[in-house]
Amino acid sequence: MTSVAVIAHAAKRLGGGLPELRRVLAREGVDDPLWAEVPKSRFAPARVQEMLDRGADLVFVWGGDGTVQRCIDVLAESEATMAVLPAGTANLFATNLGIPKDLEAAVRIGLHGSRRMLDVGVVNGERFGVMAGTGFDARLIRDADSGVKGAMGRVAYLWTGAKNVRREPVGTKVDVDGHPWFRGDATCVLVGNVGKVFGGVSLFPDARPDDGRLHVGVVTADGLWQWARTLGRTVLGDPSASPFVKTTRVRTIDVRLDHKVPYEMDGGERPKAKRLRIEVEPGAISVCVPEEATR
Repeated sequence: MTSVAVIAHAAKRLGGGLPELRRVLAREGVDDPLWAEVPKSRFAPARVQEMLDRGADLVFVWGGDGTVQRCIDVLAESEATMAVLPAGTANLFATNLGIPKDLEAAVRIGLHGSRRMLDVGVVNGERFGVMAGTGFDARLIRDADSGVKGAMGRVAYLWTGAKNVRREPVGTKVDVDGHPWFRGDATCVLVGNVGKVFGGVSLFPDARPDDGRLHVGVVTADGLWQWARTLGRTVLGDPSASPFVKTTRVRTIDVRLDHKVPYEMDGGERPKAKRLRIEVEPGAISVCVPEEATR
């Protein structure tokens, strides 16, 4: 018999909120799920582990990509299945899997949808589901999270992006699958487990979260004009056509930088680092998806 748990970022909203979630689950026969609410996503891992220790084998995660990432980091080591309730500002993990921003529909997918074994990426020992990166994207997310995102939503990313396009490039070395691949100055190194990794735009059109690979892109655009050209190609769906972008598909990535810079995982900032060791864990986590997402 399935034991259902809910891990909820209490500040996030979807539909009628957490009271409605309880009602929807009750209508589906789940009257007394294990329940934990957290004020910040960083508190989620301990509560997930608590639910697993209490026997949960289906864990609903209420929140955005940051909350989902924190839960993935724990659930990937378990036999439990994760169901996503996309209640955050950004819900790229859910979007890539076809999980709608509709509470009743998302609950039905969790209880009655298909199960799909998905890859996860690992950066310096911590797992992610959507993306990780250093440089432009990490600074953009850092600045958006400093109170702006809550007030402006997704517009915050455009605002902070405009502030960061003039940042100086960083001397960068990238090895992939044990071989040298990039040497030079870069403004961004981005690694994706899925195709749509920012604002619904497909940065890695061929990426699939169950192909046993990660996609890596290095951006060398420097200044407003080069970034405008690069972002234009990105919006058209073919960022690799830009002369300032280099991409490939790999299992392991070793990034070494001239000095410490911020990096991010699924929209959450991490402390500055000079080296990132990144790898894929194939088929690491079971996730509830719509029927069509398994085809």
